[in-house]
Amino acid sequence: MPSLRSWALAALTLAQTVLGAPPRIDTRASGSVDSWLSNEATIAVNRILSNIGSTGQYAASSKSGIIIASPSTDNPDYYYTWSRDAALVIKTLVELFRNGESSVQTAIMNYVDSQAILQTVSNPSGQLSDGTGLGEPKFNVDETAFTGAWGRPQRDGPALRATALVDFGNWLLDNGYASYATNNVWPVVRNDLTYVAQYWNQTGFDLWEEVSGSSYFTVSAQHRALVEGSAFASRVGSSCTNCDAIAPQILCYMQSFWTGSYMNANFGGGRSGKDANTVLASIHAFDPNAACDDTTFQPCSSRALANHKVYTDAFRSVYSLNSGKAEGVAVAVGRYPEDSYYNGNPWYLTTLAAAEQLYDALYTWNRQGSLTITSTSLAFFQDLYSSAAVGTYASTSAAYIDIVAAVKTYADGYVSIVETYAMSNGSMSEQYDKSAGTPLSARDLTWSYAALLSANLRRNSVVPQPWGETGASSVPSVCYATSASGSYSTAAVQSWPSTLTSGTGSPTTSPTTTPSGTGSSKPTTTTTTTAACTTPTAVSVTFNEIATTTYGENVFLSGSISQLGSWDTGSAIALSASQYTSSNNKWFVTLNLPAGTTFQYKFIRKETDGSIVWESDPNRSYTVPQGCNVATATENDTWR
Repeated sequence: MPSLRSWALAALTLAQTVLGAPPRIDTRASGSVDSWLSNEATIAVNRILSNIGSTGQYAASSKSGIIIASPSTDNPDYYYTWSRDAALVIKTLVELFRNGESSVQTAIMNYVDSQAILQTVSNPSGQLSDGTGLGEPKFNVDETAFTGAWGRPQRDGPALRATALVDFGNWLLDNGYASYATNNVWPVVRNDLTYVAQYWNQTGFDLWEEVSGSSYFTVSAQHRALVEGSAFASRVGSSCTNCDAIAPQILCYMQSFWTGSYMNANFGGGRSGKDANTVLASIHAFDPNAACDDTTFQPCSSRALANHKVYTDAFRSVYSLNSGKAEGVAVAVGRYPEDSYYNGNPWYLTTLAAAEQLYDALYTWNRQGSLTITSTSLAFFQDLYSSAAVGTYASTSAAYIDIVAAVKTYADGYVSIVETYAMSNGSMSEQYDKSAGTPLSARDLTWSYAALLSANLRRNSVVPQPWGETGASSVPSVCYATSASGSYSTAAVQSWPSTLTSGTGSPTTSPTTTPSGTGSSKPTTTTTTTAACTTPTAVSVTFNEIATTTYGENVFLSGSISQLGSWDTGSAIALSASQYTSSNNKWFVTLNLPAGTTFQYKFIRKETDGSIVWESDPNRSYTVPQGCNVATATENDTWR
C-alpha cells in the first residue's frame, strides 16, 4: 500500500449553542496568545472557505460544497475530499454559524447537498443499496469515486457526518425551518445512522488510515451519533429504534479500550496505543451538560486526564523541539510516538487538541463549582500542582484556584507552540518539523484551521450544544456483539432559502419572477410553496430562571419526570450562567422533552458545601406544547 495521508480530528464539533461557563472565574490569560488567536481565528475562517468548492479560491475546480483537505496537489496530493475531515470541518462551521458567523451559511447548505450526492456514488467500498459505500473514506473533488489503492473502509465518516448535520438540523428546527430539517437534512442523516447501527462492530481502518482493526475514536463517534441521531429523528417526526438498541452496546464496548493507565487507541496494528486518536475522541465526545464521566471519556474525567498525561509524555523524548521540557509543561505532540509518516513530526491539529481537552475540563469544573482528583488522575494534577492529593476541591478553595490557573497555563502553552511554528501570515500546514519547527507536508490543511477555531471557542467558554450524554452514560452489565440492519434510500437534493435568519425563519418561501425587458405590462408572477405540517414528538424547551446567586452557588432543575431526574437531586439538570450579569441574574437550560407531557418541577440551589436549597412551595407545573411544526418553547421563571 502506498503512503497513506493522515489526519486528526480537531475542532468542532458542530456545532452548537453558547452555553458558557458561569461568570465566576475569569480564566482568560493576557499576552501574545490572546492577540494571536484573535487574528488567527479570522484567518482560519477565511482559509477554510478558500478550501470549499466551487467558490473557494483554492477549490475552484471542486463541485459545490466539496471540502478539499488541502490545496496541495503534489508531495503530498491532498486535493480530494475525505468524509471524516469534511464532517469535522463542517461541524466547526455549524458551531460558528450558531454563534453569529453568517459568512459560512452557504457553505453549510452546499455541504448538505454534496453529501446527498456522494452517498449515492458507487465506490470500491460498495454502494448505497446495502450501505457499504458509505464507508468509503475519500472521493474526487468532482464527486466521482476514487478508485486507487487505499485503506478502506473507514467507519467513522458516517457517524461524524451525522453529528455535524444533526447540529445544523436542530438549529433549523429551533429557528422555524422545520421543513428543511425534515426534507434536506434528515434523509442524509438517516442513511448514516443506519450504517452505524449495521456496521459498527466490523473492523475498518482508523482515522490515520494506517491500521485496520477497531479504533476508539471511531466507536466513540458512533456512540454519540446514535444517541443524538435518535433524538433528532424524534424531532422531525420519525424514529430510530436501532439507534436506541445499539448505542448502549457501543458504550459497553468502549470500556474495553481502557488499559488501567491510558486509553488504547486501537485493537490491531501492533503499536503502543498512545495516540492523539483518544484525545480527539474525548473532545468530540464533550457534552457541556455532562459530569466528568469516565464512561464516555469526558475531557475532565479521571481517565481522560490520565490519558492526556501518558499521551503527551510519550513525545517528550521523541522530538528535539521538546528537549529539556519537564512534565507538566506543554510540548509539541503528534499522532503517535511510533509515527514515520514524513519521518514522524508534530501536527498542528493534535497540539491544538491537547489544549482543547484542557479548556473543556476547565469549563466543566467551573460550571459544577468543584474538581475531583482520584488515584487515576493524581499524576496528571501533581505535574501541575505539587500539593495535589486525592479529594474534591470546591471552587472557593485556594487549591482549586491554583489548580485551575495551572491547567489554564498548561493549555495555553500548547497554543503558544502552534503560534510559534505557524507561518507569519497565519498559514498552517499539516505538520511542523520535529527539530526545526518548519511547516511540512500539505499546506493550508483545512482541518488544522478547524482545530484552531474549536480550541479558541473552548478557551473562551463557548461550548457546543449538549448531545445527550447525561442520558446515555449508563453502561450495560453485559456487552453483546450485536448489530441492526436497516434500509437505505437516496436523499434527494432539495432547494434552500436564500438566507437563514436566527429566530425568524419561516417554512413558507415566495420567490418572485419578473419578465425581462423594459416597459412590459406582463404582471409579476409569484409562486408560493408551503411546507408540510410536521408534529414533532419532542420539543426543545428553554427554561429561564432569574436567581441571584453568590460565588460557588449553582442552580439546577428537578422535576417529576425522568428527564428532570424524577425528583432525585443527584440527577437534577444543571442550568448555565453564561448570560448571567449583575443586572440580569439569568440562569437557563434547553432540554428536549416529549411533546404534550405534563409534569411538576422546582428549581434548587446547590451550595458550595454540597447542601441543597429548594425554592418555596408550591411545585411548578408545565405542559410541553404539541402541534403542527411546534419545535421550540420557552418558560420564564423567577426564584421564589
